[in-house]
Amino acid sequence: MNVAPIALTCGEPAGIGPEIAVAAWRALGPDLPFFWIGDPAHLPPGTPLTLIDRPDQARATHGLPVLAHPFPAPATPGRPDPRNAQAVIDVIARAVALVADGEAGAICTAPINKQALVEGAGFTFPGHTEYLAALAGVGRVVMMLAAPGLRVVPVTIHIPLADVPHALSPALLEETITITADALQRDFAIAAPRLAVAGLNPHAGEGGTMGREEIDLITPTLNHLRARGFDIAGPLPADTMFHPAARARYDVAICMYHDQALIPIKTVDFAGGVNITLGLPFVRSSPDHGTAFDIAGKGRADPTSLIAALRMAHDMAATRTRRSLA
Repeated sequence: MNVAPIALTCGEPAGIGPEIAVAAWRALGPDLPFFWIGDPAHLPPGTPLTLIDRPDQARATHGLPVLAHPFPAPATPGRPDPRNAQAVIDVIARAVALVADGEAGAICTAPINKQALVEGAGFTFPGHTEYLAALAGVGRVVMMLAAPGLRVVPVTIHIPLADVPHALSPALLEETITITADALQRDFAIAAPRLAVAGLNPHAGEGGTMGREEIDLITPTLNHLRARGFDIAGPLPADTMFHPAARARYDVAICMYHDQALIPIKTVDFAGGVNITLGLPFVRSSPDHGTAFDIAGKGRADPTSLIAALRMAHDMAATRTRRSLA
């Protein structure tokens, strides 16, 4: 399937984004065309690069294809410069415009640092995902983490654990499951997704003796979705959901809170996990790690997750294209 080149945003230039972009290009070469949007001066010294004017020029280059986006300040590894904050934001918006116009097949985003964006540009969004949703005009999106053999979706994400029971609602759970099932069909070509839903409490509440959220909230919502034709197992005890035999019985695990989802996938495949945003009108993936200021510029950054994210973005975009042509 001929997919337009993937747009890779530069992310925070003082982090590991520039060096893993180069490493990903060396690993993937012409087999998976992508281009990097950022300031060429922020790439590691000696980087083989080819400046391009249009995304379609990324297919035949002898260096990392770069769609240049000037930044006001140099990049010092490990030390974000607030003068560059607005340009980091603008690169993301530029990538969205390119994918919306069909010039890019998908977006893969290198890590940003929210504190740097807040201090340098008054960034008002909790993170990448919310900003992308706003650019796309979408009210609700879902975060998925994926690796070979396991996909997980947290219903609540970056909130204190004490707030999770109050944040959970039938509407939030139903919307999360619906968006996830639709994405598995559209982006992963799974015609009849099998969903496993974790309980909130130990032993899924053990009949109400360890909490009533399973009885009062989760089970009624799942029964409602089953009546609509969803293939759902649960609520299940989270401690028995992630061994190999259990993972073979579902296509995605819906979890009630952040660590319930992320601990299993980072245990199964710490380096190869990919962050995917479900519910957008375009494909977006990202490596499942941060800017890693402590090792930036030291040649120690592992590009495995970025390589996996680029591959997944390409495969998801190809699946969407095939479905649109069917």
